[in-house]
Amino acid sequence: MTYAEILTALADPTRRAILEDLRACPLPVARLAENRPVSRPAVSQHLKVLESAGLVQATAKGTSRLYRVTPDGLGPLKTYLEDVWGDILNSFANEIKNQMETENG
Repeated sequence: MTYAEILTALADPTRRAILEDLRACPLPVARLAENRPVSRPAVSQHLKVLESAGLVQATAKGTSRLYRVTPDGLGPLKTYLEDVWGDILNSFANEIKNQMETENG
């Protein structure tokens, strides 16, 4: 998966809330739909988006499926953010270096 797919999946507040619920423990769709302002089919659709982005995975348990967070699902996003942060720090260090060279003539 790419960081862009992950960001797109996490752009929706319902999907972020579902992912937060799954951080605690694996859950079936019925439990994830409880106390949400959306239907079970809507939760299933949100889970498909999260699964497509590599953030959750499903395993069959009897007649239902348990969804859980994928351990390395956020890896591509983490790598992207680390790269961006590294570029920012390098730019900042270069700016300080250039200012010091200008001041010292």
